Amino acid sequence: MTTKKLLALRIAAVLALAAGTSSRAQVIAGQALDESGAPQYRVDPFWPKPLPNRWSMQQVTGISVDSMDNVWFLNRPSAPEPDELDGGTDKQLRLCCVRGPELIAVDQQGNVLHSWGGRDHPKWPTNSQTVIADSKGNVWISGTAAQDSIIKYSRDGKVLWDFEHRPAPEAAKAPENNQETSFLINKGRFQLDEMANELYIIQQKRVLVYDASTGAYKRGWGGHGMPLSEISNQPIAGYTWTGGPPPEERNFVPELHFIEISRDRRVYIGERGQNRIQVFTTEGKWLQDIMVSPNTPARGCGGVMKEAGPCGTMYKMVISRDPQQRYLFVADGHNMVIWIVDRQSGKTLGNFGGSGRLAGQLHFPNAVSIDSRGNVYTGEVDTGKRIQKFAPVMAARK
Repeated sequence: MTTKKLLALRIAAVLALAAGTSSRAQVIAGQALDESGAPQYRVDPFWPKPLPNRWSMQQVTGISVDSMDNVWFLNRPSAPEPDELDGGTDKQLRLCCVRGPELIAVDQQGNVLHSWGGRDHPKWPTNSQTVIADSKGNVWISGTAAQDSIIKYSRDGKVLWDFEHRPAPEAAKAPENNQETSFLINKGRFQLDEMANELYIIQQKRVLVYDASTGAYKRGWGGHGMPLSEISNQPIAGYTWTGGPPPEERNFVPELHFIEISRDRRVYIGERGQNRIQVFTTEGKWLQDIMVSPNTPARGCGGVMKEAGPCGTMYKMVISRDPQQRYLFVADGHNMVIWIVDRQSGKTLGNFGGSGRLAGQLHFPNAVSIDSRGNVYTGEVDTGKRIQKFAPVMAARK
């Protein structure tokens, strides 16, 4: 064998070894992986600590982890049970509970560090949906009601900036118009791109990008990168579910439920009506479709899709924080799990959670985030009303 051929074989062997190692990389060093290469997690049943002051835990619609690994979450009291908020007035003097702040930050031990927000707070949304703690110590809050917007707050709750773009009262119930960019009826689901100082907003069948300092519109696109002018303003048809995936659709299929941006400048948009993540460049060029549990019923709840509507598998998503950001963690409020997806290939590797009320189980997970230590945080809506911490399982030393 010639020296040149021998060198080529050695290089091929090294590349093959590197590829094998890459496909089974951990979120943190020493983390256990299953046979499919999915990183393993176990719930911390003692986190967080009980909220102080008899505050009631309500629907957790958003979670964000800041640069110090403090966990900020929305505590939206839009559907309290009668016995969850009457502790302050009930004549029987129940021990629980009273309405707490709608924004709470806790540390790694589960202690409350910051708490504010609510209907009496300046500009606070009536239907809070997203919280983002940025690297400069600011906190961005949004809501899904027509007159809610995206508000930038200081860490202690001072209003710093208002995105505005609210509709006039008569336009709040206007027909769908994916070509309108001066006002938005729903600004609740957004992402902050600090690198470019831009806000990405998903609404109707499109993604819109605005300047994060001035609010000026910059660009937008629809499903598979189509220009705004080509996006349909008609409802996406429902379908009869027979155990397979929904019909293929070039448009985005509502409801669009999350948008995330990776370090390598890929944009991930989740479609609950299609069990699909579409991947783009930041300029709107389509790159990839990722299907997650595609045979799950979508465009409505139940066995037969009589009307277009939500459900499906795309509730929220977070990208892992390892150097290559190898994994997508997708919160699925239909199957009640967190899916673990290989980011590059789009292959689903596994899941954790499962339907139930015990620690480590989930009921309507609608929020998910991750910290620098690899801990995954989930938030539940409907009657789940809790936040949980899933810590990496470490591999046994040999």
